[in-house]
Amino acid sequence: MFLINFPLMLVPLAVYNFFIFGSDNSLWDRPAFQLQMMSGATFVLTLGQTLIVVALLLLFVEILKATRHGVVSVVDHFLSTLVFIAYVVEFLMVGRAATATFFILMSMTFIDVIAGYSVSMRTSSRDLTIES
Repeated sequence: MFLINFPLMLVPLAVYNFFIFGSDNSLWDRPAFQLQMMSGATFVLTLGQTLIVVALLLLFVEILKATRHGVVSVVDHFLSTLVFIAYVVEFLMVGRAATATFFILMSMTFIDVIAGYSVSMRTSSRDLTIES
């Protein structure tokens, strides 16, 4: 039951912090993947961009989780809000977190919080039955 309520957007935050406190910020600009295109151009995906893609997949799962009902969804929304607060505090207080990659991750977490509450309110309004 705990894993269902685990805020998945905490994973990119933990990965980001693990690497910024263990190395320098230039790590996120290093190429993670290169592919030679048919046009002759080289497609390069950096580590920071790879983390954003992973976070987008996790955001999709979080939005799917928002469609659940009951106490489970309330706990999930509360935990997502706490994760967003952690992102904001770190962005404002930690110099190494003042990067575009971290800002995009923080924005995705904000979308997770807003989407979670919006989807919950929308689905709960459909469950309302009026008896005569």
